[in-house]
Amino acid sequence: MGKADTAMSLFDLADKVVVITGASKGIGRAIAERMAQHGARVVVSSRDRAACEEVARGIGARGGQALVQPCHIGHKQQLQALVDAALATWGRIDGVVCNAAVNPYYGPAIDVSDEVFDRIMGYNVRSNFWLCNMVLPHMAAAGGGSIILISSIGGLQGNDRIGVYAISKAAEMQLARNIALEWGHAGIRANCIAPGLVRTDFARAIWENPDSRARAEAQATLGRIGEPDDIAGAAVFLASPAGSFMTGQTMVIDGGRLAGGRVAAGGPDHRPPTRQSEGR
Repeated sequence: MGKADTAMSLFDLADKVVVITGASKGIGRAIAERMAQHGARVVVSSRDRAACEEVARGIGARGGQALVQPCHIGHKQQLQALVDAALATWGRIDGVVCNAAVNPYYGPAIDVSDEVFDRIMGYNVRSNFWLCNMVLPHMAAAGGGSIILISSIGGLQGNDRIGVYAISKAAEMQLARNIALEWGHAGIRANCIAPGLVRTDFARAIWENPDSRARAEAQATLGRIGEPDDIAGAAVFLASPAGSFMTGQTMVIDGGRLAGGRVAAGGPDHRPPTRQSEGR
């Protein structure tokens, strides 16, 4: 086997079935497109059917395979329908990317209402817990699989403006560790990706503001914010043979913000998205 063949086999997702939430835009869309490029059959899901269908058409036009299954992650029965659709169509699920999330609040945690707290934790933690538990037995029966949770560098820092969101992102890291421990014997791996600031609709309030954008770029050792495709490659790695010995970990992809040690808690540069969005 030549070097080129070896490189391709390391990242080969041929015939793997991967379910991706929040896949109609941003990071989720980039992951769906790149995984399909590497041979995966992807299940494109979000609340917006039309947007999902657009993504699926693009994947199909490039020779990939995509199934559209709209899903509101806050509704358990819709998550089960998502899993059932993947199994009914392709008979297996080899990977799950939990990308959908919400953050409807910006401000001190003491002012977070019970309703908002429950919404953040329900969408960002409980829904992922539900989805993973629905899929894990099928993965185990098939001999293994990969769970990928799209977390955030917010889960690694205290924050005085998006504290509850950061708590939910830290919880995702613990969920990955628990799954890795409980299901590793079945060949199942679970990992998180923790992006920094990425140019998505979810983070538009930050990168569209010239001052906060400039501060974010200054804090990154690479001198720029991320693009959705910057995250997609890590997801391909984690789902492919290249990531076969990695589990229970959190990959930080932030352009060097944490490495530089210059990220202050709070401040305008941390102004988060307050959109009722389910995709990043």
